[in-house]
Amino acid sequence: MRRDFLLIEEDLDFLTNLGLQWETVRSPTGDWVMIHGYPVPPGYNVTSVTAALKIDAGYPVSQIDMVYFLPELALRSGKAIGALAHMQIDGRNWQRWSRHRTGENPWRPGLDNISTHIQMVNFWLERELS
Repeated sequence: MRRDFLLIEEDLDFLTNLGLQWETVRSPTGDWVMIHGYPVPPGYNVTSVTAALKIDAGYPVSQIDMVYFLPELALRSGKAIGALAHMQIDGRNWQRWSRHRTGENPWRPGLDNISTHIQMVNFWLERELS
């Protein structure tokens, strides 16, 4: 697994304790944390994905936004998932979920990190199923 850039200690601890393979990838489209074998709730077309998070230069003060999946997710019910796009990351075509924090749930520098963003990702995955 690649380690193209360093993460803050909280993120290293979280990713290590997650028990999944992960890597940090520097590409022309930015710096990415890729979590392999990330479990997807029942109701999707696959049971696990690689989830990618874009890490901007100002992180952890600047927020992590959205999530990117490989392979693409679809609902087994056939219902469409809204606000999707595609993006090339590291030479592959990823599915971008355009989901953002709100004024009621803003990024909190010093408190939020990869683990709290993954909680948002889990919420978004569950919300699509309802």
